[in-house]
Amino acid sequence: MTAKHSAPEITWPTRGKIIALGMVIALVLNLLPLDARILPIRPDFVALFILYWCIEQPRRFGIGSAWGIGLLMDVAYGSLFGQHALAYSAMAFVAVSLHRRLQSFSRWQQALHVVVLLLLAQALVLAVNLLTGAPTVGLSYFLPAFSGALLWPALPSLFNALRRRTPTADSA
Repeated sequence: MTAKHSAPEITWPTRGKIIALGMVIALVLNLLPLDARILPIRPDFVALFILYWCIEQPRRFGIGSAWGIGLLMDVAYGSLFGQHALAYSAMAFVAVSLHRRLQSFSRWQQALHVVVLLLLAQALVLAVNLLTGAPTVGLSYFLPAFSGALLWPALPSLFNALRRRTPTADSA
């Protein structure tokens, strides 16, 4: 009786098209109009997208990319120009700095780090808002960081599925 062997899964270098498509999807998810009851807990999909790529491929996607996407978010939200760019680039800096350590953790252990990074980004946006005279907010302002951390374990599996290919008979 022979054991059935499946072809090994190989993670190939990510094409720029996949990263760009993921960014567009994350932007759309952030900008979708939602019910007022769901909106306060909607995770920042763009921040999760940035974290994933900064952890998985920091040489292809890093602080500069996070800065540019942050500027896009500032324009999309109509917020103070540069506040999301500052928050996302600071978050990306920490993620890139810790990417080897984070890759060695399980997805749930990574989620504990992700919630801290998301809280950092939200705190920076809040600090800029408060410095410019925006009204104060309650603790519910930080709920999206926790919902994003709960979503984290599923996101890498989704992105990794886009990057996986099985070798063909010609390449074996």
